[in-house]
Amino acid sequence: MIMIHVAPHPFLTNDHDIYRQQLRRFVQLDCEPNIEAWEQAGELPRSLQRKAAEAGVLGIGFPEEYGGSGDSDPFFQSIMAEELARTGSGGLIAALVSHRIGSPPIAVHGSADQKERFLRPVLDGSRIAALAITEPGGGSDVASLRTTARRDGDHYIVNGSKTFITSGMRADYITVAVRTGGTGMGGISLLVVEAGTPGFSRSPLQKMGWWCSDTATLYFDQCRVPVSNRIGEEDRGFMAIMDNFNNERLMLAAQAWGLGQVCYEESLNYARQRQTFGQPLIVRQVIRHKLVDMKMQLDAIKAQLDLLCWQVREGHMPVAEICLLKNLSTSALEQIAGEAVQIFGGAGYLRGTKVERIFLETKVMSIGGGASEIMKDLASRQLAY
Repeated sequence: MIMIHVAPHPFLTNDHDIYRQQLRRFVQLDCEPNIEAWEQAGELPRSLQRKAAEAGVLGIGFPEEYGGSGDSDPFFQSIMAEELARTGSGGLIAALVSHRIGSPPIAVHGSADQKERFLRPVLDGSRIAALAITEPGGGSDVASLRTTARRDGDHYIVNGSKTFITSGMRADYITVAVRTGGTGMGGISLLVVEAGTPGFSRSPLQKMGWWCSDTATLYFDQCRVPVSNRIGEEDRGFMAIMDNFNNERLMLAAQAWGLGQVCYEESLNYARQRQTFGQPLIVRQVIRHKLVDMKMQLDAIKAQLDLLCWQVREGHMPVAEICLLKNLSTSALEQIAGEAVQIFGGAGYLRGTKVERIFLETKVMSIGGGASEIMKDLASRQLAY
């Protein structure tokens, strides 16, 4: 047997390795045995949030004084996305950590009281958080949102709707982008709308993939939200949203790589076991080439992902490069998942296999967090084209 020497990772430490093993145990013991049942149910059990908190999934990157890890190192976030991807379910990742897009504005811009009320319960797994930006009349064009919040004493009166909201049905706290001022990016604020608030209702949406991640349309009809639930200053919410997007897109790239790696590993194992014409499928040159093409793309993506995580850890925010990596990783995932199903043949078309589930979910990866066309436009602006 040929022994392959694996060089040490230049950016990772023993702490990263320990965290990876901790998450892998959580995935193997608490997630993988149940994922198919959760997919069929269309949601995750709320009890999983508590287990995720105990495993260190929920607190990564959040303030230690409110139950977080206190470490903003993006490599921990990347490891979290990669390990959860081993379930072969992007829906599990989207639902379990929807607070990673709903709660950062509170953690960064919220008051101490807001962090105590809306952040701590989310990080300990007793509550669920979501983010509501997208509206039926527009997607990533945040500056044109139409949901309004009119000041009325110590409350805002909110009217409008949001759609495609991850964890929209289950969330206890929803960070909602509203228009409190004039047109454009300067009149946008962020409010935390709590479940059960009069005038707030929601309806579920059925999707191609991400079945175990509930998705909803939200409605606000004369919904009264306390001014004390406003995150940061009035009319100054736009930049908080943009900062949130950058981190989300980096983590989507990590998730895409993780799901692609699952496709590669599953295909490799299947090709070694599957017999065709009296020989393992792996002996066919065309199959070996497919596997090499998968690995070639995955290795290139991982190298760029690690470089960008290092740059963010060093205090930089390479917006253009993050947008480009988000596009590269998600487009590669579409190709890799398609080839994985091809290698599996008829078995890859059956419900319940990881490659089948991932194949169904590839398109949402290139849409969520900003469609590929928007990523190209943002990158070109940053690069001054």
